[in-house]
Amino acid sequence: MPTLQQYIAELREFISIPSVSADPLMKGSVRQCAAWLATQLKNAGLKRVKAFETQLHPIVYADYFVDASLPTILFYGHYDVQPAEPLTDWLSEPFNPVIKGNYIVGRGASDDKSQLLVHVKAIEELILKNGAPPVNIKCLFEGEEEIGSPNLKALITANKQLLACDATVISDTNMAAANQPAITYSLRGSLNLELTLHGQEKELHSGKYGGTVYNPIQALSEIISQFHQQDNRVAIPGFYDGIKQPGKAEKAYMAAYGPNNKAMVAAAGTACQWGEAGYTAYERATIRPSLSVTSVSAGYQGEGAKNSIPNAATAKINIRLVPGQQPARLETLTRSFINYLTPPGFRVSIKASSPAMPVVLPTGNCFLKAAALAYEAAFGVNPIFLRSGGTIPVVNMFKEILSAPTVLMGFALPADNMHGPNEQFYLPNFIKGIQTSIQFMNNVSSLTKYK
Repeated sequence: MPTLQQYIAELREFISIPSVSADPLMKGSVRQCAAWLATQLKNAGLKRVKAFETQLHPIVYADYFVDASLPTILFYGHYDVQPAEPLTDWLSEPFNPVIKGNYIVGRGASDDKSQLLVHVKAIEELILKNGAPPVNIKCLFEGEEEIGSPNLKALITANKQLLACDATVISDTNMAAANQPAITYSLRGSLNLELTLHGQEKELHSGKYGGTVYNPIQALSEIISQFHQQDNRVAIPGFYDGIKQPGKAEKAYMAAYGPNNKAMVAAAGTACQWGEAGYTAYERATIRPSLSVTSVSAGYQGEGAKNSIPNAATAKINIRLVPGQQPARLETLTRSFINYLTPPGFRVSIKASSPAMPVVLPTGNCFLKAAALAYEAAFGVNPIFLRSGGTIPVVNMFKEILSAPTVLMGFALPADNMHGPNEQFYLPNFIKGIQTSIQFMNNVSSLTKYK
């Protein structure tokens, strides 16, 4: 059997490939990462491995068919990562992963390379030990999740028979704590908007025109400042219409087993909490929608000063949706609100991307029970059920196209700093994750009724 040192060496190699899907200059690196992953799957013993070409980045597929009488499990993950900037905030090189205590640090360590590799290594161990996995296996690993999976739905639709399965497994979520596993049963939806405010025809000398020209940066700032009301609710008219909230029993469960305000603030590394009045931090991040300005850019960004008034300013916005909300409707509402706020003399352009619906998964199916028992065997404690504020677009695709339930079997920790500098993954849970995945496949193989 491979040793822990071999596993860590392979994980470091995986993380070291800068597979940033959003950066056109990294396209070759993303392709390199797909090839590396395909080799891993072949070495693990899967029978058929191929890379599907898309309009952008490859999607890696592999399978191992054992017997038609056995359940078929489809493992999904993504090998692409977020940009590492700002690089000055990293304590080590983001694509030169280092081991610090029990953690491996590098871009993609938690989201999603360690979690993806957990299942590849579990499959490899089962094949090495028994000659074959205990269930039929399919793997689908994409390189575009961090940019909204633009080519995934078409591929799943076109390969519906190839990808047919009884359940899907995704490990791209958090545990509650290092020794407290959790199964995620709810995800928020998402919508990205990029708005650019165009002002005067050209950049202007601030000495000649300062105080006489309405600066696009100031106008954009004034628009942004009106996105939220004084009570921190989103100010867009109709934004909260139709929202479906959980009942009292579920809220009580959330209060009992979810992270408290202190834990949420500590995980965020902030001095205080902020948000919609009347809700806990956990509720704000999971059962309530949100609007976040994620980027603002305008004018000269280099060293020193350039005393000019720019002719345009841009902001990027991320909206998180909850059940009862639709991305298309929120796009329409937000566009109307921005147009209303845009002052005379300016032209606004808005680009929308990455729409994804929210999802709530049933917690009573046999595959979730198999996962719960697997967690208990590996960690020694029963998992709890958690809502997540994140978005995984493929969950709804699997439900709509493959009619397959999803198990969100995460191994990351709340303080892993996904999407941020110094992203990390707790290595003891890499090993326990492999044990959990092995036990899950063994549990599923013994199910007599699984559809």
